Amino acid sequence: MTDKTIKFTLKLDKEDEMKEILTIVYNSLKEKGYNPISQIVGYILSEDPTYITTHNNARSLICKLDRDELLQELLTSYLNK
Repeated sequence: MTDKTIKFTLKLDKEDEMKEILTIVYNSLKEKGYNPISQIVGYILSEDPTYITTHNNARSLICKLDRDELLQELLTSYLNK
């Protein structure tokens, strides 16, 4: 046993999950001939899932993500580059 406290965080798991889902959604939209960036932005702004294809289960995957958290993560990632 150790006297040290271990820090536990789920943030990285959530970030990894968001990235994985966005990658699947992006690739699925691209495979179907859509402009992935436009479609994802449309979804984020409107919360209308019909912006996202059902191909590769992309629509149900993106609906698992909280839009506010997704937008926050995207903005943080963009500004930290």
